[in-house]
Amino acid sequence: MKKGYVLFAEPTTQHDLTFNRSVVLIAEQNETGTIGFIINKKSDYSTIDLIPELNINFTIYNGGPVEKENLYFIHKIPSLIKNSIKIKDNLYWGGNFDLVIKLINGKKIKKNEIKFFLGYSGWEKEQLNNEIENKYWILAKKESVEKFPFQETISIWKEKLEKLGGKYLLWSNSPENPQHN
Repeated sequence: MKKGYVLFAEPTTQHDLTFNRSVVLIAEQNETGTIGFIINKKSDYSTIDLIPELNINFTIYNGGPVEKENLYFIHKIPSLIKNSIKIKDNLYWGGNFDLVIKLINGKKIKKNEIKFFLGYSGWEKEQLNNEIENKYWILAKKESVEKFPFQETISIWKEKLEKLGGKYLLWSNSPENPQHN
């Protein structure tokens, strides 16, 4: 597993509301474990709900089940946001949050350059590798991760399954809750 890889949740009839139909960007991988952010599930909140000093509203996504009370962000502007951690090529996470607020209010950060998350997805050492081996995840090593985390990503899981075809095609067109079929 490497930083910058993307995981697509295997289709399932299980009632895992967190990861069902999720697309996860791996932001960090080291000897203790892996951190990622679910990039395709909007939360019920926006930045104005949680950061009243902002004068521009951004959607906040459900990043995962860990530390859901904390706000995280990924971006592609490390030259503006100091103390960022490189994920891959032109993709970073974190940095000076007070500076981010000033840059957003000064219209120096555009909506297609930053994405906010409540919580993150985390796995202990070898846990994620075991989940991939047990076919809980489809590992996408060659997805163009630099662009799609910042575009509208709600349908990205369905689009990936359609590209895979075969048994995945049926799942791509099924309702999220099979009882609604």
